[in-house]
Amino acid sequence: MREVDVAVIGAGPAGLFAAYYAGFRGLSVAVVDALPEPGGQITAMYPEKLILDVAGFPAVKGRDLVANLVAQAAPFSPHYLLGTRAEKLSYTDGRPVLGLAGGEQLSCGAVLVTGGLGSFTPRPLPVADSFVGSGIVYFVPEPAALAERDVLIVGGGDSAFDWALTLQPLARSVTLVHRRERFRAHAATVSRVQALPVRVIVNAEVTRLYGEDAVTGAEITERGGAAETLPVDTVVAALGFTADLGPLAEWGLRLDRRHIVVDSAMATNLPRVFAAGDITEYPGKVRLIATGFGEAATAVNNAAVVIDPTAHLFPGHSSDAA
Repeated sequence: MREVDVAVIGAGPAGLFAAYYAGFRGLSVAVVDALPEPGGQITAMYPEKLILDVAGFPAVKGRDLVANLVAQAAPFSPHYLLGTRAEKLSYTDGRPVLGLAGGEQLSCGAVLVTGGLGSFTPRPLPVADSFVGSGIVYFVPEPAALAERDVLIVGGGDSAFDWALTLQPLARSVTLVHRRERFRAHAATVSRVQALPVRVIVNAEVTRLYGEDAVTGAEITERGGAAETLPVDTVVAALGFTADLGPLAEWGLRLDRRHIVVDSAMATNLPRVFAAGDITEYPGKVRLIATGFGEAATAVNNAAVVIDPTAHLFPGHSSDAA
């Protein structure tokens, strides 16, 4: 059985920053994630997207932010267990024991859950069920692959408009279709897209896809019955995701729907189990990457005191140790 001071479940931004901060505090760290690479949703969903709300970065690509977080933690040698799911939680002599897929066990001084949405799957595009060819995607890991293509984006949320901003300079054409007149996306992003040569069709749905081996066109039907066919090479279905806590839901954590309830110390209702990032819930919660960074530091500091009652809650600033 491997022993570690802090086991971080989730290798997204909050988890990676927790790995750094725990190392800074002199704690050994293991980072567990079911995905094969660090970065969580950023790596899986939008590695090329510009992130605009991380302090100190006017704009930073998702993959660059992840690379910097990994580099920041690297001097403290966190042990990465990627492509591995945390399945069971038990206690031995008061210490949490994580049971991992494959049978490995981690004896932990504390557990920090930073799993974001948990495991997530994209909501399907209904018309795609009757289309057997290629050209329907839910993620765009390499936007350059869509250069000089006619792209149809389906959705009205932040992801749909983010993809429109990203792909418009590359694609031959970009059309965005939303079934309602109002959008869920941030108003500033909507305004930026509307100022570009992106066609935005509201109160409409994709009712048919054309093509054999690959998409060649799409039928767009507006509310009221008017329909038109557009040339389309790629359909980006940005309809959101369904999230599942997976095995964590069976641990006995206090939950608010799919979120883990924490107190001001980022502690859950289970001994020595903390949480940070988008997966948490408390009054006034704001789900931002920047918020997750602060929550991760709070969780690590409070975990450090639980692991060693003689430790200080706040060890000082990292610049003091430089």
